[in-house]
Amino acid sequence: MKGLILSGGAGTRLRPITHTSAKQLVPVANKPILFYGIEDMAEAGIEEIGIIIGHTGDEIRGAVGDGSKWGVKVTYIPQTDPLGLAHCVLIAQDFLGDDDFVMYLGDNLLRQGIKEFVDAFEAERASKEGAEKPAAQILLAKVPDPERFGVAEVSADGARVTQLVEKPEEPKSDLALVGVYLFDATIHEAVDAIEPSPRGELEITDAIQWQIDSGRRVRHEILDGWWKDTGKLAPLLEGNSLVLEAIESRQDGSVDESSDVAGRVVIEEGAQLVNSTVRGPAIIGRDTRVENSYIGPFTSIYFGCEIVDTEIEHSVILEESSIVGIPRIVDSLVGKKVEVKRSEARPRAVRLMLGDHSRVELD
Repeated sequence: MKGLILSGGAGTRLRPITHTSAKQLVPVANKPILFYGIEDMAEAGIEEIGIIIGHTGDEIRGAVGDGSKWGVKVTYIPQTDPLGLAHCVLIAQDFLGDDDFVMYLGDNLLRQGIKEFVDAFEAERASKEGAEKPAAQILLAKVPDPERFGVAEVSADGARVTQLVEKPEEPKSDLALVGVYLFDATIHEAVDAIEPSPRGELEITDAIQWQIDSGRRVRHEILDGWWKDTGKLAPLLEGNSLVLEAIESRQDGSVDESSDVAGRVVIEEGAQLVNSTVRGPAIIGRDTRVENSYIGPFTSIYFGCEIVDTEIEHSVILEESSIVGIPRIVDSLVGKKVEVKRSEARPRAVRLMLGDHSRVELD
């Protein structure tokens, strides 16, 4: 079985961060989101991974390399325009060949990984014959806003998927497609057969529906555990919080006698805590200096940052940013090499979403 990770999207819902960076490389708990998907595939025994890349392809190549750090081999597949998930399958046909494969959206996070999902699909394909042998497998989750997703309808007994619709205006189900799919080689026939949707994209929901209409079985499971599509600020911060809840405390950096660390906290190598308090779950990145500051729960501060005379909580701070003299930052995503400093007036709380190389002076 092979893997296909989609990392070619423009990330418009996370602008301005994604004007200069790939959304799949925004860190969650100080690890790029894309790396979680690669790790999940490696854990599931997948050794060959194709990564669909777009205009941020050079950045993704630089971060991932050849995949050897995960024990996998990575092949990069350029996509000139984001023309839909099924289009990604179409342009990856040479890489995929006739092998079964997992398709994984590069900005998604799954608590449970994909190993059980992959094992179940392979077991059924090995044990079933004819029409009962699954040609695809989808993972579903109940959501309050299904109109934002591909939506699945299932039979009354819950045994079979009967209909898939991409972002319906009036959803007939609250079951959204999670960004992980398994396919056999018949999906290539499906993506060749479908037409672009009114959005001008080749929809993977249409391709799976083609499989259903052609008499092929599409297996489904309801997600047990959390899932986050991190393409927007709120779910990205939620995903960061959920991952932080599972971290194990580690102190590789320095903490002086006047500092206080409580709860699950990671202090990475080269990080310094000076007269500061950190309440976990939280992570302080390598070579980051935190001085006279409070870092509250569900906060990730990436490498090379400077945090002085500042309070931060429930936020993600990207690399090499400087935040000085800010009374309180909450619910925020701050980009790379951002400088935020205090002016004479002192607001009680600040909420920020700043692009890379920004400079902000607060009144």
